[in-house]
Amino acid sequence: MSADLNVPDPSRPKRILMLAANPAVSPVTGWPVGFWWAELTHPYWAFTEAGYEVEIRSPAGGALQADGYSDPEDASGYSAHDILSLGFKKSPAHAGLLTDTRSIADVTPAAYDALFVTGGQSPMITFRGNAAVQRLVASFYEAGKVVALVCHGTCVLLETRLSTGELLVAGKTWTGFADSEEDFADAFVGKRIQPFRIEEEARKMSGTNFVVDQRFRAFAVRDGRLVTGQQQFSGAAAARLVVETLGR
Repeated sequence: MSADLNVPDPSRPKRILMLAANPAVSPVTGWPVGFWWAELTHPYWAFTEAGYEVEIRSPAGGALQADGYSDPEDASGYSAHDILSLGFKKSPAHAGLLTDTRSIADVTPAAYDALFVTGGQSPMITFRGNAAVQRLVASFYEAGKVVALVCHGTCVLLETRLSTGELLVAGKTWTGFADSEEDFADAFVGKRIQPFRIEEEARKMSGTNFVVDQRFRAFAVRDGRLVTGQQQFSGAAAARLVVETLGR
């Protein structure tokens, strides 16, 4: 008899569903946008080092595209330091995980131990107002799973509600891309990049505690089963909190 993949087996490795955004075009800059390399590769490495299995999916499925500034080979040099992402890119087996992702349409939270939502510029366009992504996040949380989101992926938490109608972040402490970091990014490219700002929107919400640390320093927060990371340097820190919560 074949095993039911939707029933966790305590003898098997922990399983992480990693969600990365589909490619899009920014209505603000006109740039092609996607996921951020470091927010996928660094957590992926942390999870696999812990002996976990990681499955990468996207909301709509298909090939994924990274933000140019996150590419360690980009002419801007913005992410030239990111040798882990460079190694992932150059490995056919790893790069192949992004060429034809499955969609989230048939995801069952019971088949996984945690959900990890990556960021990038695309989530600010494709995750905001995306009912399917919000349902996914809420379903994992209500199934008793660990839910982690980093950087601009945390924009999902501005709208995600549980079956009670209450916001998932009600009464919780969480973080996301800071206004000071948006200021830096805008100044670096010489124009406004994002259609809205997560910190600005989060601080308008009552009954939740949004916090940030210093600009572009690794910072992640765990409040129960909710884990959030501030920006691209926080992916591994957020992943380690997930591992700490789930154990090895």
